[in-house]
Amino acid sequence: MNYAIRFLTIADYGQLIELWRRSDLSHRPKGRDSRSAIEQEMKRQETCFFGMFDGARMIGSVIGSSDGRKGWINRLAVAPDYRGHGLAGILIAECENFLKDLGLKVMAALIEGDNVASFEAFKKAGYENMPDIAYYSKRESPGD
Repeated sequence: MNYAIRFLTIADYGQLIELWRRSDLSHRPKGRDSRSAIEQEMKRQETCFFGMFDGARMIGSVIGSSDGRKGWINRLAVAPDYRGHGLAGILIAECENFLKDLGLKVMAALIEGDNVASFEAFKKAGYENMPDIAYYSKRESPGD
């Protein structure tokens, strides 16, 4: 299993959203995951969108970004019929390499509470759960 990994472009948007849907990954296509919002995010030099492909079919994705101090890995998704082969770990490593090239030494991931597959993937990749940290957010609108 040697699948191609490459930076995504806005031309991949349809496949990306479809992968997230197939993978039961929560997303907000009318908010922060709209085509225009993703297109703007893709233009940021400190952000990467990677896709993994089996031929022309996107089978995995991950987003990495920097806040200047820490690298953030988000939206890790592997198509259900490709799970169990270590592909999530490969995507995590690709994202980590991008973030390390920015000079970052600390990586973190935000994972929704019911995403057991992501918990396991990050644990296998050497990440620790930080139970003493609570996540708070403030949104301008419910769709963001």
